[in-house]
Parts: sequence; structure tokens; C-alpha cells
Amino acid sequence: MKTFALSAVTAAALFSAGGVSAQTVFTVSSWLPPTHTLSMAQKEWCDQLEKNSSGRMKCNILPRGVTAAPGTYDAVKNGLADISYTVHGYTPGRFVLTQMSELPFLGNNAEPVAVAFNRIASKYPEFAAEHVGVKVLSYFTHGPGIVFNTKRPIAKVEDLSGLKFRVGGGMVNEIAKTLGMNVTLKPAPDSYELLSTGVMDGTLFPAESTESFKIDKIIRHATTFPGGLYNTSFVFMMNSAKFDKLSPEDKKVVDALSGEPAARIFGRGWDKVDTRAFGLMQANGVVVTKADAKFVADVKSKTAGLEQNWVKAAEAKGLKNASKVLADFRAEIAKLEK
Repeated sequence: MKTFALSAVTAAALFSAGGVSAQTVFTVSSWLPPTHTLSMAQKEWCDQLEKNSSGRMKCNILPRGVTAAPGTYDAVKNGLADISYTVHGYTPGRFVLTQMSELPFLGNNAEPVAVAFNRIASKYPEFAAEHVGVKVLSYFTHGPGIVFNTKRPIAKVEDLSGLKFRVGGGMVNEIAKTLGMNVTLKPAPDSYELLSTGVMDGTLFPAESTESFKIDKIIRHATTFPGGLYNTSFVFMMNSAKFDKLSPEDKKVVDALSGEPAARIFGRGWDKVDTRAFGLMQANGVVVTKADAKFVADVKSKTAGLEQNWVKAAEAKGLKNASKVLADFRAEIAKLEK
């Protein structure tokens, strides 16, 4: 009995002296299934966070998202969830600078583009200023954008007309319009229903998404482009108030795992599933058409104005010399792809 009393007193003393600290639990949300690469990447980050903090911080990953994809940014901002990710383009007009990473022909793999995006965006506070109310843990992108459809091969710009496509919003919407495509803005998880019912004839996706959204047996044709026809910009984020309450030591742990390490986790995961998806396409008899030089040149010609539009819009939001920022971004991707 005396030993127990002594142990209890000792424990109380240690706790009051800071020898034992309370654990911080983050509520983590994903609007995609637990098996999706983004959900898995988020879990990998969370597992590393717990390990690096010696268990002081951990994640409570919810079984389903607290809101549909378009509401995720505000859900984190308002504290409905502490950590999540979202597509910038799901809230049209809200984010301008991040559309830099959605332009055509940027890169052939997700990891180098994601890392380059995070490196460049992190250098300029104007990017963070677009994310008021959340702490940006990382910026990242998916793999090269592909044109998928259920009807026919697409080998030239003219083939894109007459079909109805789902797009996710952001720069891809503008790219599609310049190419004369009939597009509807819908979140990725809606794709199966839209394509299986014939409401839409096609969708713009990275390779991975054909498996993730179970359209791999519905899609009949895919057209790939060197560097991708487009990309999609994501933000991985934490509620600002939650971060502010962390101890200085724990803030350092979060920061050390954020930025480039997080971008690599998301990008590496995406590249892995993109590779697997191409194997599934082959197994399912999807006809893959590689855009030839003329098709690429025609797309570049039609979309050239989008780059200048972005430069003007970015400078209007305070980003100085946006054309140089974009050039540095492309150079960073080229360096990382070597």
C-alpha cells in the first residue's frame, strides 16, 4: 500500500512538472475511400507524425469525410476537422496562384511536380495568403492528366468535340474550354455514376483514378500527352487554431514533416498507383492513344493564352513577376525529373 501511494505521488509530481504531457489528437478527414492513395498518404503522414513526436501527437482518422470534397477547405478552416486535403479547383475563383501547377505539359510524374510546386509556392508568402484560416502543411499535385472516354479514339483536337466530359474545376476547366470541349464541373467521386449512366461520355483524370473510382471497366479509350494535358493542384492542411495550441517542440515536429516531405509522400504514392492503373487498362482492353507531335502542337497553340492569363491574374493578386515564378517552377520540375 505504501509503494502504491508513493508511485501515485511520484506520478502526480512528474505530471505537474511536465514530465508527462497530454497527448494531442488530430481529427483527420478524407473525402475519398481509405484505400485511395490520398487517404493512404495522409495516414502515412499521420503515422510518421506519431512516431516523430514519440506519441505526443496522433491522428484519429474518421471512417468517412466530414463533408463532401468541395466543403473540405472550410471544414478544416472552421474546425470541423483538424487535418485534411482538398482540390483547389473545387471552389472556383477562390484560388488563383495555385493554378500555376495545373497548366499543360508540366511533367511526367507526380512526385517531381508536387515537390517543385511545394518548393516554389513555399518561397512566396502570396501563396499562403490565399489560404487564410488554415496552416498549409503541403502543396502537391497528382500525375499527368489524361483524356478518357467511352466512345472513340481521340487523336486530334477535332475529336474532342461532340462528347460530354466531367472535369474537376480550376485550370483544367479553362484548358478544356479552349479545346472546344463540352465540360461539366463535378467532383471526382461522381464519375462512376456519370459515366455508367451515359450522362457523361468521358472524364479528365490521371491514370490512377480509373481504378480508384471504379471506371476502369467502363472506359474504352485513353489519350495521353507528354507532360500531361493538365494537372490538379491540392493543399494538405491543418486547422490554424489547432496548430497554434501546440507546444513549440510539437510545432517543430509538424513543420519538419510538412512541406517537401509531405509532398513526396503524396507524389510518390500517386506515381505508384498510376503505374498500376496502366497495367489494369491494358488488362481491360482500354485503347491508349499517344498524342502525336501535331496534336501536342495544336493543344499548345490553343492553350498558350492561359499562361499569360494566369500571369496577369497572379500579379493582380500581388505575386510580383509571375512569369519568372512560372519559369522557375518549370525549371525546378526539369531538374527533379533528371
